[in-house]
Amino acid sequence: MRILLTGGTGLIGRALCKQWKAQGHDVWVWSRRPHEVAGLCSGAQGLGALEQWDGAQTLDAVVNLAGAPIADRPWTAGRRQVLWRSRVDLTRTLVGWLARLEHRPSVLVSGSAVGWYGDGGDLLLDEERTLPGQDFGSRLCAAWEQEAIRAESLGIRVVRVRTAPVLADGQGILKRLAPVFGLGLGGRLGSGRQWMPWIHLDDEVGLIDFLLQHQTCSGPFNACAPGAVRNADFTRALASVLGRPAFLPVPEWLLKATLGELSVLLLGGQRLQPRRCLEAGYVFRYPDLQPALKAVLGT
Repeated sequence: MRILLTGGTGLIGRALCKQWKAQGHDVWVWSRRPHEVAGLCSGAQGLGALEQWDGAQTLDAVVNLAGAPIADRPWTAGRRQVLWRSRVDLTRTLVGWLARLEHRPSVLVSGSAVGWYGDGGDLLLDEERTLPGQDFGSRLCAAWEQEAIRAESLGIRVVRVRTAPVLADGQGILKRLAPVFGLGLGGRLGSGRQWMPWIHLDDEVGLIDFLLQHQTCSGPFNACAPGAVRNADFTRALASVLGRPAFLPVPEWLLKATLGELSVLLLGGQRLQPRRCLEAGYVFRYPDLQPALKAVLGT
């Protein structure tokens, strides 16, 4: 299978490249640093521009995961432009290029995030919800998905993967949390009652590969574990796995003062279920939080 991947040098992209190369697939990564792709992405081939693709080769699938980190700094006007360009504009460029191909791929798996839903409170959510939230993160995800949906008019099956915070060793959400909790300085965020969807890296990779292979799958899929937890439950579980206390909560006012609108990602949440993933037959390797944390942290 010939697969073109954007965002290949990121956490999920590198893991996908490792799996696909082991399975014998040919993988190309569209990257601003194509000379680094082979070393970072298990020997995948780097592509500095889409126009470098050899049109004589048939492309079987495209997986679009590109996007600047959304939670590493406040959403200033300049940062919002960076986030928009790296997701919405890039996906528009990608779909425009697909329209010009003589031999188009059969499937586009395009990234999104659970932030599409905004702060859902205690409402139990799944993919049946048709309206996104209203904060900047929600609008960003909605516009990102709309650009991907345009590929359907080209006869391409489009899958939209709404990813929750990913659990991985020393990376993703645990890159910041694990060191703090390891020192016994962790605690809930705000009230701790906000729901916090999550997914183990192995399941994120497994689900994307599953959706790529199953031709009946299209539309939105929630990439989150079935075992939904509140933030307070997550922090207690993390502290327990690390053998540390969790008694230093971060007050809501401090998060709002320091992060601005970005704080909605921490103080809001989604009581989310991966209904369509389960109905399609995907079996989660890590459906519950405690075993997932133990697997990631090696305890």
